Amino acid sequence: MFLKSIGLSGYRNYADFELRTDSSVNIFIGPNAQGKTNLLEAIYVLALTKSHRTHQDKELIGWDKQQALLYGELDKKYGPIKLQLSISQNGKKAKLNGLEQKKLSGYVGAMNVVMFAPEDLEIVKGSPGIRRRFLDMEIGQVQPSYLYDITQYQKILLQRNNFLKTPAAANSSGSAMLDVWNEQIAGYGVKIIKKRQSFIEKLQQWAERIHSGITNGQEQLLIRYAPSLECPPEEAEAVLLDQFMLKLSKVKEQEVRRGTTLVGPHRDDLLFYINDKEVQTFGSQGQQRTTALSLKLAELELIREEVGEYPILLLDDVLSELDRYRQTQLIETFQDKVQTFITTTGIESVNLDKISGAAIFQVRSGTVVAE
Repeated sequence: MFLKSIGLSGYRNYADFELRTDSSVNIFIGPNAQGKTNLLEAIYVLALTKSHRTHQDKELIGWDKQQALLYGELDKKYGPIKLQLSISQNGKKAKLNGLEQKKLSGYVGAMNVVMFAPEDLEIVKGSPGIRRRFLDMEIGQVQPSYLYDITQYQKILLQRNNFLKTPAAANSSGSAMLDVWNEQIAGYGVKIIKKRQSFIEKLQQWAERIHSGITNGQEQLLIRYAPSLECPPEEAEAVLLDQFMLKLSKVKEQEVRRGTTLVGPHRDDLLFYINDKEVQTFGSQGQQRTTALSLKLAELELIREEVGEYPILLLDDVLSELDRYRQTQLIETFQDKVQTFITTTGIESVNLDKISGAAIFQVRSGTVVAE
């Protein structure tokens, strides 16, 4: 897929902005705090309706603006698509080829993107919540039904947690109410677990191969799913549902005492191992960086496998973070295959010898000028 143009109105520090993106590699150069990251974030938001930097949509709306508008033209294997997303205090509205989508899950997936930013190192060494968000955003791109399942699960989880904090949760009438929520949270929870299992299995296959290539066969990367509920991949959903319900009944008193739900996908984690040693705890910074790079390159291949074409790659100030060898590995992966958008504070940090036909832009105070 190929993004031919991007337009913004009232988005962060971009008042009114349009840019033709006709090159397969587009490099945006400028000092910090000028709008380079905002531009890449806008492409990400146009695809996924969410930012990778903030959970607060209001932060995406420019100062003194009522709404932010994002739009773009995308060429796909099956034809062109026009995307439009508006963000206001009242929520978000998305259109595909001028037709408003009733649900955002019907919009997400029209354009696929993979973002690689310095903070992605936190996927490896950060909190479990960061890794769960990584899973949710990436699976949602290729399986829109996953977005519906996770949204419903989170709504029920919030209601259940609020109820567990009340005195009523400890009495007999409260038990009947919990039984209703247990069935709902287990039903959606099992669907989420199964989809995560499938995604991680495919991600492992690609990441292991890529990581071995980057490290000249010296390191073997293993990605392991660590759910809060024992659930072998071969187990049927009906069996997992029974196990989920049983686990909820066993921890009921503990949940009432602590006022929170202790079992479910909201407590899952991802573990990374290099040569059988856990990367989060025992890996060097170089190994953690290489693991994050392997994950992102694996994402490219996994999305291509799922949707039939490569996604768009967004590299936000990461080439300067990589040594020459890893930078070459990354560039050789996307060169001539993936449309790529790169931000950097200086062109000297980019190995231009490996990139042919790149379009270069200067970014200053929310304005973008082609060199």
